[in-house]
Amino acid sequence: MSLAPPPKVRRLQGALHAKAKGSPDYRFYSLYDKVYRRDVLEWAYVRRRANDGAPGVDRRTFEEVEAYGLDRWLDELAADLKAKSYRPLPVRRVFIPKGDGKRRPLGIGTIRDRVAQMAVVLVLEPIFEADLEPEQYAYRADRSALDAVQAVHGLVATGHTEVVDADLSGYFDGIPHAELMKSLSRRISDRLLLGLIKMWLEAPVEEVDGRGRRHRTTRSKDEGRGTPQGSPLSPLLSNVYMRRFVRGWKTMGHERRMQAYVVNYADDFVICCRGSADEAMAEMRGMMSKLRLTINEAKTRRCRVPEESFDFLGYTIGRCHSPRTGRAFIGTYPSAKKVARLRDEIRETTDRRWLYTDVEDRVARLNRKLLGWSNYFRLGPVSRAYRAIDRHSCQRLRRWLCAKHKVKNRGMSRFPDRLLFEELGLIRLSDRTRDFPWAKA
Repeated sequence: MSLAPPPKVRRLQGALHAKAKGSPDYRFYSLYDKVYRRDVLEWAYVRRRANDGAPGVDRRTFEEVEAYGLDRWLDELAADLKAKSYRPLPVRRVFIPKGDGKRRPLGIGTIRDRVAQMAVVLVLEPIFEADLEPEQYAYRADRSALDAVQAVHGLVATGHTEVVDADLSGYFDGIPHAELMKSLSRRISDRLLLGLIKMWLEAPVEEVDGRGRRHRTTRSKDEGRGTPQGSPLSPLLSNVYMRRFVRGWKTMGHERRMQAYVVNYADDFVICCRGSADEAMAEMRGMMSKLRLTINEAKTRRCRVPEESFDFLGYTIGRCHSPRTGRAFIGTYPSAKKVARLRDEIRETTDRRWLYTDVEDRVARLNRKLLGWSNYFRLGPVSRAYRAIDRHSCQRLRRWLCAKHKVKNRGMSRFPDRLLFEELGLIRLSDRTRDFPWAKA
């Protein structure tokens, strides 16, 4: 959901962005007082409220804040910030499953800390947005992961077929604090604002062990690295630090010399080269070492398109064939891993343990998954993947209906495709391709 800021906040952000854009070497020295401005804090609360999210270590919810009195709560937060007595509480760490079976750590701050961080983002984002490189696509207005995929496809399709498919190990947890603060200080000289950010970076982390016992650690402060994923500030900080690599790649002449172009999205990036990918790989390793970032050697590789393909942001980029002419071309299509993951989610949604629910509920849940997936996976020749998903969703829903109504056979006559799609309303992804612009080309 995209929310438009109030006029006063918008004017503040516009002025900060214009100054940063017009004066690339200017250092902003008086920003801290903007953070506790009432209109900025109010807008920060609205942004965090729209995002909702679980409570932090204090277990306080948005409903409890509003029952307490939002005006009173915001006044107290502003007063603490103004008096410089504000101190963040520990971050509650939880783990969410990743597609590869591993778990991703997520840091959940208190609502008070999240609103204060969002206020800082509202002030700093327009400044650093002026500095970010065009090759950086994550967490920016009017840019998306699909734009990054299209940029990579455009490079490969125009002859940059030697590709470094890079992967960083724990990028967010590995960002070194000292170097990150230097990157921020290049633009910000306000010591109070920088001190606020440092407090958040060094905040203790609270975890719950298998027995339900809480443990607090100061690992981030002790090791001097890491920005917790889940923090409103984390996307901006990750972009600011990754800018050092993206900009350095160009200023050191690697892009021009090797005709090697970086495309970055958060902690994912590829380098598309006309020259040698081996040389680009070596230069990239040297730069990452200086930035104190760790390369995941098991997932970082060099490949040559179209003889080989590679995955980027859920898409496979490589050789495709026209279904009508058989002509080969370099295209993008949903990766096998992403198709398999959706199939698993469909299987989970139609599991027998949901037999007590209504069919309307199952179809609605399936449709939300199908729509969300196809809204992202709509670039390139997707028809084959769509047909496979259609077959799977039909088969799984039909099997669920047979179990619910105790039908002994496969249910093809009682629950034909026409009933599933037309009467029950199951979305047929194959029909969606007719509305895509490339389908009419």
